[in-house]
Amino acid sequence: MTPAPDRPRLDRAFLARPELEVAPDLLGCTIWHGSVGIRLTEVEAYAGARDPGSHSYRGRTPRNAVMFGPAGHLYCYFTYGMHHCLNVVCGPEGESSAVLLRAGEVVSGEALVRERRSGTKGPPAFRDLARGPARLCRALGLDLAADGTDLCAPGAPVWLEPGPDRGSGGDRREGNGADRIRTGPRVGLRGPGGDGTAYPWRFWLADEPTVSPYRPAAPPRRRTGH
Repeated sequence: MTPAPDRPRLDRAFLARPELEVAPDLLGCTIWHGSVGIRLTEVEAYAGARDPGSHSYRGRTPRNAVMFGPAGHLYCYFTYGMHHCLNVVCGPEGESSAVLLRAGEVVSGEALVRERRSGTKGPPAFRDLARGPARLCRALGLDLAADGTDLCAPGAPVWLEPGPDRGSGGDRREGNGADRIRTGPRVGLRGPGGDGTAYPWRFWLADEPTVSPYRPAAPPRRRTGH
């Protein structure tokens, strides 16, 4: 499979909806960067000021500014001093919300993805090429320079293609894929945002080997010494 200029793309109206509608509807869609395409199998929703797990829970900063809209832009951040992660901004402009792209299946450009992942210990299994948000970002060859990229702009180097179970407007066709969607707690969050009962905002496709394993947040380290 190779990308082409006339491949369908999700439009801004599709992404300008509430994050809890957009997140499950992104499953099965493909994110493209050049010749690399990754079909999304796992995402997480983040709801800004309503969500203690969100980067924008306490307001706007230079780091999270793109989360405040307009919808359809990439929010890329650097974490743990080594990893980049990608989010798709959604919802109405001025109200920060986004969907973290957690994992997917490489459907195009596998050789290039393997080259980008060559620094890992041994050749990764196919299922692990984009299994986890940092791996997905690396597989696409994106970093902080992608922050603010408009996925909906004509000719944009990064874009989202609707899945095969969707109509031309990105809407999910009834009976095609919706029954495979599962929900649960988000990965690695401490405190209220990690409460899977209050925030079951991780969405994934059942029976997909590329979905990352769930891990609760590690407890904070106890300080020793003075």
